[in-house]
Amino acid sequence: MSTIPFQQAKLVELYCLEPVFFASRELSDTYYTEGVIGNYALTYALGRVNSPYRLQGQATGRPTYKEDFQPIAQDFYILPASPVGRVTFRFERFNALSDAYWYAMTNNRVATAREDLPLQRQGKKPSSFRPSNFPQTGRLRMIERRNKFQTLVFGNHQLPTYIRLGKFMSKVQVNVLNEFPVTLLPEGEYQSQHYLNAADLPQQIEALAFDLISIPPAPIIKNLHFRGAAWQIGEMIVPAGLHFCGRESSNE
Repeated sequence: MSTIPFQQAKLVELYCLEPVFFASRELSDTYYTEGVIGNYALTYALGRVNSPYRLQGQATGRPTYKEDFQPIAQDFYILPASPVGRVTFRFERFNALSDAYWYAMTNNRVATAREDLPLQRQGKKPSSFRPSNFPQTGRLRMIERRNKFQTLVFGNHQLPTYIRLGKFMSKVQVNVLNEFPVTLLPEGEYQSQHYLNAADLPQQIEALAFDLISIPPAPIIKNLHFRGAAWQIGEMIVPAGLHFCGRESSNE
């Protein structure tokens, strides 16, 4: 039988005061934000954990979610935020091309050093002609301002009134709508309407049916029909034993 590490949970509304952008999908020169806010991003945004502003060396090769979340995992957890109603988006075009007198498109970047051109023609690779992983032109699909999302925050914690979200640190208002005790339900078949992180599901449940939103860093599951123990929060049901990177930990 599962235990309950959290005695209460808060139903929280997130109100977008500015357009929010995440690179959920990349198609050609267009970068799409899906209509969902991941729980890992929310954990950082709420100030529960910190991440270095700039990663260097071997730290750039993999994310550190497991190391970052481990110190808080026993008394804090948050679900991915699901939209309230239909999500609206806005498109913006970005252009970071040079305004220099001379420039040329090369391997996914703009070269501005004209004196490097002879070296490039000789097969050499001056720094201004090397490939770059930073797009300089394209379009962004962003979550429009005034969209609302809801999530559940487990644990007894004070939440900030405002947070910053996404690649552009957009301002989002945090409203606590209600607080509920967390009740453990026995093993059985349940239906959960909340968005869930696939990497955080407990190994013990049996997923019978679900819809999948494929986004990084882990897929989001919705409309989960499952067999196993469950937590009840008010009239809401989620699988018991949700835990940051819980599925990965159980496989070790």
